[in-house]
Amino acid sequence: MEALPTNLQRLQGKVAIVTGGSRGIGRATALALAAEGAKVVVNYASSRESADRVVAEVEAMGSQAIALPADVSKADQVDELVNAVMEKWGQVDVLVNNAGITRDTLLLRMKPEDWQAVIDLNLTGVFLCTRAVSKIMLKQRSGRIVSITSVAGQMGNPGQANYSAAKAGVIGFTKTVAKELATRGITVNAVAPGFITTDMTADVKAEGILQFIPLGRYGKPEEVAGLIRFLAADPAAAYITGQVMNVDGGMVMA
Repeated sequence: MEALPTNLQRLQGKVAIVTGGSRGIGRATALALAAEGAKVVVNYASSRESADRVVAEVEAMGSQAIALPADVSKADQVDELVNAVMEKWGQVDVLVNNAGITRDTLLLRMKPEDWQAVIDLNLTGVFLCTRAVSKIMLKQRSGRIVSITSVAGQMGNPGQANYSAAKAGVIGFTKTVAKELATRGITVNAVAPGFITTDMTADVKAEGILQFIPLGRYGKPEEVAGLIRFLAADPAAAYITGQVMNVDGGMVMA
């Protein structure tokens, strides 16, 4: 069988929104989708300089990108974000719900505001963004939504009651919305990273974690982005919906 060319741009003419797209997994995802020809919306909350750098990287690849600010835990800001995308490009074909924060501490020391901040961004943000783009995708009768959950949402993690609860919620949300949108050709999936080398894991001591990772190392943002790219762009992913796929070096084996 003749090998397929490796330079296919399967998202040519498509528009992708990546929340939290200025750094880490979000940045890697924005670049991966741009490599497929997508016009990329790099959403950010505060790091405009980092977002602009990602836009420049995308443009250097020959694709188009814009940086748009929004706190995705706020409904009005999400609506403004999506409206701006529609005014600019008139469609939304891919949504990657990546924005997230941590406020780690043990349960008995956790302040209500630290609980709420993580739930608001990591879970409510997924709800707000998905709801906003779903209205567009339903009219288009197509779309792909990928949300970032975590192994913490599957197995729990001491000191992360808020984060684990939010990420577990993303899993339940993904499965429900996948069922609701399936009849219009919209797929909804979740990706569960393990310990990935990002700003969020910079202060985590590797020695105590690596013993639980069969592959014996942290993952790279590009390795998570590779799976997101498949789910968002590959025709072979068109029959995959409501699934949670791990990129964790073997930490969680169901």
